[in-house]
Amino acid sequence: QVQLAESGGGLVQAGGSLRLSCAASGRTFSSYAMGWFRQAPGKEREFVAAISRSGTTYYADSVKGRFTISRDSAKNTVYLQMDSLKPEDPAVHYCAAANLYYSRISYYPSAYAYWGQGTQVTVSS
Repeated sequence: QVQLAESGGGLVQAGGSLRLSCAASGRTFSSYAMGWFRQAPGKEREFVAAISRSGTTYYADSVKGRFTISRDSAKNTVYLQMDSLKPEDPAVHYCAAANLYYSRISYYPSAYAYWGQGTQVTVSS
């Protein structure tokens, strides 16, 4: 098992940047594919980005070209660099871990067994 803790959320103006961090503890971080999801009030959880154990990345169309997911296995941490934030981006952002094969990723929340508590991102207009 693995425990996840997000940090780095906050208030930012439209067009600004934030970097979210997800620190993992427990099982070896490299054993999991990692994903970022977000959920706005009254809406379903939305896929944002994912990275496989091998480093393959995938992004939702809404954030492609603006967000970057990366991982540092030595520090047991996954990052989400968020640039050019838009008013539709505000949400609670969740880090998640999935027990997938080496090169596999998933954009389905049900594939992820472990979740952090979330960190709020608010974009002012």
